Amino acid sequence: MALASMVPGSSKQCLGQVFNCCRVSSPIAKVNPNKLQPYISRRMGGIAVITSLFLSREAITSNKTANSFEFRMTVPDQTVEEAQSMIRDHAQALLDVKSLIDLESWREAQRELRKSSAYLKQDIYTIIQSKEGSIRPLLRKLYFNLFSNVTKLDYAARDKDITQVKECYNDIVADLNDILARLE
Repeated sequence: MALASMVPGSSKQCLGQVFNCCRVSSPIAKVNPNKLQPYISRRMGGIAVITSLFLSREAITSNKTANSFEFRMTVPDQTVEEAQSMIRDHAQALLDVKSLIDLESWREAQRELRKSSAYLKQDIYTIIQSKEGSIRPLLRKLYFNLFSNVTKLDYAARDKDITQVKECYNDIVADLNDILARLE
């Protein structure tokens, strides 16, 4: 208003039109009176997401559904005694993959390798958790080396690389003997 009186030949009507033509609607505006859209805050959206996750938790983690996740490393009902009684059988099942490797039956070897190593992994992990803290790091390192070689053997069998398969199998035998001797 003070500017309009200082500029010769201007009126309030002209000044208002200049500012109206340059007005830009703000994309940050929270409420638009021209549109009747519901406004949802971040807090309400967050509560909705958390509620839906909480309600769908059973479907995600349930063992009854095919697409559920398995978050456990050890079998909850498995005791140390059960793990120690089954470890020799599962280790032997892992070593029995040698016959499938010799026949060059790669798919079956991979299938049996994965199955037997999963059971052995649970047994060894349960036993390591029951040991005293001072020897756990060494046992975990042996555990890591053993199952790294199992993974390498799986990849070598997939690639049908017989020299790599035999090398990994020999490493598995050595690592398995070492870790079994230390677990007893």
